[in-house]
Amino acid sequence: MNRTRCAWVNTDPLYIAYHDEEWGKPLYDDRKLFELLMLEGMQAGLSWYTILKKRENFRKAFDQFDPEVIVKYDAAKVEELLNNEGIIRNRLKIGAVIQNAQVYLDIVREMGSFAEYLWSFTGGKPIVNHWSHISEVPASTPLSDEMSKALKKRGMKFVGSTICYAFMQAAGIVNDHTLDCFCRSDSGTRS
Repeated sequence: MNRTRCAWVNTDPLYIAYHDEEWGKPLYDDRKLFELLMLEGMQAGLSWYTILKKRENFRKAFDQFDPEVIVKYDAAKVEELLNNEGIIRNRLKIGAVIQNAQVYLDIVREMGSFAEYLWSFTGGKPIVNHWSHISEVPASTPLSDEMSKALKKRGMKFVGSTICYAFMQAAGIVNDHTLDCFCRSDSGTRS
C-alpha cells in the first residue's frame, strides 16, 4: 500500500517502521523514555537515521539502558564503550548517559516515575500540532526550552532545547505528524 508519510522519512524499511510504529505515539514506559532521551542526546550533531541504525548496538552496549546498572559504570566500562565501534564513541556523550542515569533514579525516587515527570510538562496529554508542511515544524519551542532548563537544573547533560523537542516528538508528548501523513489518525499509545 502506498501511504503518505512525513517528508523526513527515507525509503529504508527500518526508518519507515520507526515512523509508522513509534514516532509520535505516546510512550509512558520509564525505561523506554530514558533510552529515547539518551539516544536523542547521542544524536547531537548527527542524524537520527544514524542513531536508529545503531540502536540495537546501543542497547547491548548500555545494558538495555538500565539506569540501575549504568550508574555503576567505572573507568574500565567507559573505555570499553569508547572502543565499541557499534555506537557513537564520544566521551562526553557516554559520560552524560552515566550522569543522566543518576538523575533519572533521583526523579523516579522523587516523582514515582520518569514518565509522570516528563508528561507533567504537558499536563499528561499530548500536544497535537497541525503542520501542513515539514518546513513549519519548529526545532524547539518554549515548552522544550522549559523541559531542557528543568532537566539541566537537575544535572542532566545533552538535553538542550532542540534535543528535548526531538525527544518530545519521538515520545509522542508532541504529535508533529504533518496533516497529510497517514499516522495523523493513528494516535495509539505504545508501551
